[in-house]
Amino acid sequence: MRYVAVLFFMALTSTSSFCQSSKEYRACNEKAKTPGEMNACAHEEAARVDAKLDAVYAKVLSQAESDPVGLAKIKTAEKDWIAYRDAYISAMFPAAHKITEYGAMYPMKVDLLRAKLTHQQIAALN
Repeated sequence: MRYVAVLFFMALTSTSSFCQSSKEYRACNEKAKTPGEMNACAHEEAARVDAKLDAVYAKVLSQAESDPVGLAKIKTAEKDWIAYRDAYISAMFPAAHKITEYGAMYPMKVDLLRAKLTHQQIAALN
């Protein structure tokens, strides 16, 4: 039980650090009036950051294309990172009934956490 409480506390306290978001997200969120609109803004932000990751990942792959062993390791590492990201998000929100437990803003929190983790991966790949 204590483990769950610690994870929940970490998720709540790290929400403010999600705000390293883009100007597009901030502009969208300023106009948002409902939880659904705020969730949509966060979803769009996660999609934008995912697209950036895809571009950086493609660049890394192209730089390693002459090294089949290195290329395979990069692909494995990225696959493992995706598994880590998904497991981390799941650990931050462990309840079975997400909306009931975390509220209507749960999708926004997940998308912003996903964007935060993806920003970190982009920095690592760069």
